[in-house]
Amino acid sequence: VQLQASGGGLVQAGGSLRLSCAASGFPLGEVAVGWFRQGPGKTRGGVSCISASGRKTHYVDSVKGRSTISRDNVSNTAYLQLNSLKPEDTAVYYCATRAGCSANYFAPPYSNWGQGTLVTVSS
Repeated sequence: VQLQASGGGLVQAGGSLRLSCAASGFPLGEVAVGWFRQGPGKTRGGVSCISASGRKTHYVDSVKGRSTISRDNVSNTAYLQLNSLKPEDTAVYYCATRAGCSANYFAPPYSNWGQGTLVTVSS
């Protein structure tokens, strides 16, 4: 049972990245997926969550309108599209699973945390 986040990199401010969260060992389609990030000197915080069906999505205010979370349950992968990137988006981005994505959608318990992928946005 494993999640692997990928797709990070170095990008200039205003650019875009698409992060992927690939699951192995279990059907990702049965759980919600959350994206989190931890910037330099900051605590880890929630970015976005998508329900198992994909019908419910939530975003932290700082990325609303600039990001899109999606999933492909056939390929067992979730995605986070980040647009109009800002230097303050610089962070290690993680994905994890949760039973649902409704109230308190960034609250524990999240499990199956992936290794994380580094996003660096230069000004």
